[in-house]
Amino acid sequence: MLLFNKSKDKLSSRRQIQIKEVKDGILVLPNHEYRVVIETSSINFELKSDEEQDVLIDGFQNFLNSLPSQLQVLVRVREVDIDGYLEKISKSKQTEKERVYKDQIDNYSEFIKDLVAGNKILSRKFFVVIPYKHIDSNKDFNLIKEQIHLSRDIVLRGLEKLGIKAKVLDSIELIRLFYSSYNPSQLKTQELSAHTIGEVLKGIHA
Repeated sequence: MLLFNKSKDKLSSRRQIQIKEVKDGILVLPNHEYRVVIETSSINFELKSDEEQDVLIDGFQNFLNSLPSQLQVLVRVREVDIDGYLEKISKSKQTEKERVYKDQIDNYSEFIKDLVAGNKILSRKFFVVIPYKHIDSNKDFNLIKEQIHLSRDIVLRGLEKLGIKAKVLDSIELIRLFYSSYNPSQLKTQELSAHTIGEVLKGIHA
C-alpha cells in the first residue's frame, strides 16, 4: 500500500489512504502497515560537472543497494500563496517610519506583482516514505517503532552521504502534509495543531 495514490476522485483518494492513526511521528495504516516520512532537499544534477555527476550516480547506486526495503518518493508541487506574502510586505510598511524605506517597500511590492502577473509561482517539496509491515497483530508498538526507526536511520545516513538535507516529519507535520493534499485553500487560513488532529482523522473516513 502506498502512502499516496493517484485518483481523480477526491473522496476516493481519501479512502484509499485510510490513515488509522498518527503516533510518535509514524503513520498507522490498515493491515499492520506503518510509514515514516522524511522531507528532503534537492540537488540540481544538471549544474554539476561531469565528475560530480559520476560521483552522485555512484553514491546513489550505493544508497539504493543499502536500503532495507522499498521506498516511495513523493514530489509535492504547489502554487505559492503570493497574496499572503504581499500582505506581509504591506504590514511591514505600516511599521516603517522612514519614507525612503516605505518607498522601497512599495517598489518591491510592485516588482513582485509584475513578476507574477499572469504566471503561477510553484514550489516543490520532496519526501521519502519508509514502509514497515508485520503480521503479528499483538506486536508491541514500541518494538515496531524500533524496527522502523532502524530503517529510517539507514535512509538518513544514505541521504547525508549524498549531500541531501533530511528532516523526519513529526505527527503534526504528517497530518499537515496529508491535509494540505486535499484542502490547500483551507490550510492557508487554518493552522493544524494537536487539538485539531482528531477532527482531521475523523474526516478521512467520512
